[in-house]
Formats: sequence, structure tokens, C-alpha cells
Amino acid sequence: MRNLILSVLGVGVIVGSIFFAKYLIDSKNKPKPVIQKRAKTVFVEKVQNGAVPIVVNSNGSLTAKRRVELYAEVQGIFKGSSKPFKEGQNFKAGQTLLRIDASEFAAGVQSQKSNLYNLIAAAIPDLRLDFPDFYPKWQNYLDNYDLNKPTPELPKFTSDKERYFITGRNILTTYYSVKNAEQRLAKYYITAPFSGVLTEALVTEGTLIRNGQKLGEFIDPSVYELEVTVNKSFAGLLKVGERVELTNLDKTQSWGGKIVRVNGRVNPQSQTISAFAEVTSDDLKEGMYLEALIDAKEEKNAIEIDRKLLLENQEVFVVKDSMLDVLPVKPVYYSDKKVVVKDIPDGTQILTRPVPGAYPGMLVKIYNDSSATNKAE
Repeated sequence: MRNLILSVLGVGVIVGSIFFAKYLIDSKNKPKPVIQKRAKTVFVEKVQNGAVPIVVNSNGSLTAKRRVELYAEVQGIFKGSSKPFKEGQNFKAGQTLLRIDASEFAAGVQSQKSNLYNLIAAAIPDLRLDFPDFYPKWQNYLDNYDLNKPTPELPKFTSDKERYFITGRNILTTYYSVKNAEQRLAKYYITAPFSGVLTEALVTEGTLIRNGQKLGEFIDPSVYELEVTVNKSFAGLLKVGERVELTNLDKTQSWGGKIVRVNGRVNPQSQTISAFAEVTSDDLKEGMYLEALIDAKEEKNAIEIDRKLLLENQEVFVVKDSMLDVLPVKPVYYSDKKVVVKDIPDGTQILTRPVPGAYPGMLVKIYNDSSATNKAE
């Protein structure tokens, strides 16, 4: 009985093994599930080549076109003028910016002028007797000589005899010494060369001023210049008179200017060239940091795209038959965010936004604004 049970169990195990093996074989032959490819939605636009204006972007700080650094050429105590010598003070052309005490030097000048007067007066009797033809003009000069006014120019010599006579009396040497002293006396009074404003004042009333000391800065606030640097490749495109648009860093204000000078030398380190734009406005101040947009030229048969769309090997992605493809292009100008390219046929569908993981042959679907609107409705 025991042997019979064992035999039945053995046959059952064998039969079960056969069916289990058949199940495993059948499961391997099942067809693999088909994975459906999903098209990625992309944003495109049709290319329409045209004239693309190339705008050179640069920036810099404003400086006054007319500015003077004030230095002392004489020594003395600083004395006040009709207006305070303070930053922000306006002066008209010809007004005294500051005075330096010149009382001692002025007395010396008066002494030299008096000496000249005495020399001419001593020569008058001899001129009247020996050179009656020259006497009237020298007598007239002496009559009009005023010690409180600038020394007038000596009468013109009409003959060598007159020249020798005047020179022998030491009149010429004394005259030029007086004129030199008057020129130096004028340096004690610094006047405004043009109407403007004082932007820096380094001395105050009562200060001892020394020869060569800087006193301050004076500018004309009506006209400013901005130095901009551009790549040397645009050296031939920048011309005097070119229009320039200037904006502040916040892009809230803009001013119109023009190129007035272009440097003829290329910076050997940066390979750039400097251009100077002139601008006039009551809103501007010296030292303001502005951005300059210079219209350099127009590139024909080109388009402007985002720099992110240009691949490393100078190619761009285009859509052909619902798949991505690459197209070689020719970049002609790079800016901070944009690039101007050529050699893209009109009507080509080019990506307007980068696609992560994009590759040639990738299945895509073009985004349609109208269809999205209909679904929303």
C-alpha cells in the first residue's frame, strides 16, 4: 500500500513538472508591448529674412565737455569773492572764482610802474630838444599814463635813432618788467573761463595757498560727453555724426546724442576703439553711468535670434515633417542676448525656445495658439 501511494505521488510530481515547464515556455513567446512615441510640443516661427539693424552696446560715465581743474600759480592767503567758493555754486563767465591776497605784490607792481613813469618823464626833455619829431607821441603817452590802470603799450618806433635812444634810457627793459609783474598779479585773481558750476572746492577762506596747489574743479553743465568702447571690427562703421541713444541703467530715461569724435588708435590690450558721444540735457549730471546704443549698420538678408538657440557648431534646430533637424547658419554679429545670423531660407520653421534634450530626428508637435484657445473655450 505504501509503495502504491509513493508511485502515485511520483507520477503526480512528474506530470506537474511537465505542465509547469510548458507554462514557462509559453510565457516567453508572448509579444512585447508596443511603446507609443510621444511628440514633444515646440514653439516655432517662420523665417522672414530682412534688414537687421546692428546696434553696438556699450556703457560708461558722463564727463563734462568743458571742465577746468583750478591750480594756484602764486602763494598767499585765500580771500573770499562775491560768491562763496563752495561745491555747487554757479558762476558766470568772467566772474571771480576766488582771490588770493596780493596786497604786498601789488605794491611792488605799483613801484615798478612808477619807475617806468619816471624814466619816460626824464627822457621827455631830451626828446623835445634832440628828436622833436618823436616828442609828441611820447608826451601823449606820458599824459595818458595812469598808475591805477594796466600799463599801455609803448608807442611804435619809427626809426633806429628813436629805438636806440629809448633803449639806452632803459625804458624798454623796465616796460617789459612791468608787464611781466602785471601778468603775475593777474594770477592772484582766478576768474571763470565760461559759465558753469563749481564741482569741487578744496580750500576755504583764510587757507594759505601754495604755488601748484589744486584748488578745485569747474565745469560747464550744459554739454556732456560719454566715452564708449566698441570692437575694432566696427572702426570703419563709426562715423562722426552717427546717432546714439543713451539710457540709464534702470531703462527709465533716455537721451539722444551723436558721435563727435572717434579715436584713431586701437587699444592693443582689449582690441577696442574709443568713440565719444555728445549729449545735452538738464537732467544729466557728471559721473552718471549710462548705456549707449550706437546704430552701426544694417545687415541685409538676415534675422536676429536668441543666443541660446545657436548650437556650438553654428547650427540651429528647425522643424521638418514633424521632426527636428539641424541647419548650418552664418553668425554675423553677437550681442549680450541676441545673435544675427544668415543663410536660413525664408519660410523655414525655426525654434523660438530651446528644447531640453533635443536631437535630430526627434518627433515634435508645433504649438498652436488657436487650438489651445478653442480647448479653453
